[in-house]
Amino acid sequence: MQLGYSFRVYPNGPQRSALARAFGCARVVYNDALRVRESARATGLPFVTSAELGKQLTASKATPERTWLGEVSAVVLQQSLRDLDTAYRNFFDGLKGKRPKMGAPRFKSRRDTRQAIRFTANARWKITPGGDLSLPKIGDVRVKWSRALPSVPSTVTVVKDSAGRYFAGFVIDTDPADDLGRVPETDSQVGIDLGLTHFAILSDGRKIDSPRFLRRAEKRLKKAQQALSRKAKGSSNRDKARIKVARAHARVTDARREFHHQLSTEIIRENQAVAVEDLAVKGLARTRMAKSVHDAGWSAFVTMLEYKAARYGRTLVKIGRFEPTSQMCSACGVKDGPKPLNVREWTCAACGAVLDRDINAAVNVAKAAGLAVSACGARVRPGAIPAQREEAGTHRDGQPTVVGIPGL
Repeated sequence: MQLGYSFRVYPNGPQRSALARAFGCARVVYNDALRVRESARATGLPFVTSAELGKQLTASKATPERTWLGEVSAVVLQQSLRDLDTAYRNFFDGLKGKRPKMGAPRFKSRRDTRQAIRFTANARWKITPGGDLSLPKIGDVRVKWSRALPSVPSTVTVVKDSAGRYFAGFVIDTDPADDLGRVPETDSQVGIDLGLTHFAILSDGRKIDSPRFLRRAEKRLKKAQQALSRKAKGSSNRDKARIKVARAHARVTDARREFHHQLSTEIIRENQAVAVEDLAVKGLARTRMAKSVHDAGWSAFVTMLEYKAARYGRTLVKIGRFEPTSQMCSACGVKDGPKPLNVREWTCAACGAVLDRDINAAVNVAKAAGLAVSACGARVRPGAIPAQREEAGTHRDGQPTVVGIPGL
């Protein structure tokens, strides 16, 4: 299994200039190759292959207009062509229905706030004994290591984000046998109902509050955005204000990602099987709850559960989004119909159980996925059931009537 490890890097002045040169060369090669393919498509010529694009790249480096392409590592330029192939493959697979639809590859702009280059093993990059990252034609870049790499990386990607920060992303091939021993054995199973008031409600009765990172940072973001709007376009002060806005958003993003990682790791570590609902996030993002939905980040959280379950030998089951988890009683299974969002607790008309809406839905999620969970985790308590008139009373001989009440 391949995993990605990302670490913050701190290039000095000359190294930042070298990285900027590499970012620009990779962008030019990508745009040139895309222009060749689009011109061939417009004139009705066959699709230009990757081998032909590689030959054209080699020939262009010998021309006076593109001699500066030789100032960066050739692997960076070749990987830029691979990225274009990946973009076309994803676009065609979307048209064939093999994956969600994506737009056609577009030209990259020098104004894009995110830049990236990739080095493979044949680029002869290495991690020095002193802990620096040695990159060809860039130098030894200082890295802030937060953990040790489990094995030798196969590739490294250097990224500059919109906040002006630099990161090095390593691709690691892990051994499944070693990963299975990292988590304790358990037989627990849990269903998860994702929400807005509470981020996650578990079928065992736990409720995890929603941190609402974006909502809590709105005042700071508003102040930074207002300062940006007052700066003249094209000025250096506007660039500085834009970076402040980007850094404010980056803090929100990092805090949300850290919360998702901690919670997903805890759930996968404690449970052998996990069930979640396949939510229509795109549809909910078009409602008045759009900001809260994006702030919660359900899709990113479920993605973390998926790859961590696959890594540690756990089972993750996603049920359909049309399952009536909020309409069904987890105690007796009777469907009681839809209920407005302001109804947080309701009583089943069939068995009289008093149900917490969210925990009841989490139990139903687990049951719909085929997990063996108990309805007692849904905080079900028997309600008072009035006796039927024809069943109450005694016989004429004075013997009491024995009445069987369903569900008791």
